[in-house]
Amino acid sequence: MGSFSIWHWLIVLVIVVMVFGTKKLKNVGTDLGAAVKGFKDGMKDGGTAEQPAAPAQQVSNTARTDANTVDVEAKTKS
Repeated sequence: MGSFSIWHWLIVLVIVVMVFGTKKLKNVGTDLGAAVKGFKDGMKDGGTAEQPAAPAQQVSNTARTDANTVDVEAKTKS
């Protein structure tokens, strides 16, 4: 009762083919294959080293003529 023989699986396969048809099963297989391939590509891309961070933006020291501009000096944390 716990295991199925090859005849059980063949009968199940015949019933599935009769219910869904071969064209729909082919489409499901193609979609499943594309999903697995996409998953593998995603896992391969996720394992690569991170790209270096973009350099920090630089602030120019040009004088502003606007009276509302505040001149500050930015420092980075170490």
